[in-house]
Amino acid sequence: MDQMDQDAASLPLPSHIHYELVLQLLERKTLFAAQQHPHQRELVHDLTMTLRKALAQQKQLEESCRRANIPVDYHWGLNGEPEVNS
Repeated sequence: MDQMDQDAASLPLPSHIHYELVLQLLERKTLFAAQQHPHQRELVHDLTMTLRKALAQQKQLEESCRRANIPVDYHWGLNGEPEVNS
């Protein structure tokens, strides 16, 4: 199967590490830096909740693909090979 056929048969998704890295940055550094700014602190909190929801929704999509026998390819970026085939 060539790359075009493989891409058509699988669903490319971001690696979970992308969410985790951004969440760690926001929770460990951004939130700490925003402690003296209530409005910005609230916005950072909202952003972290949105990212957690996005990760949960991606996991729902992955489970749906698993049930439908659609392979998922986790990617680290737009170029290059997928991280893992499942």
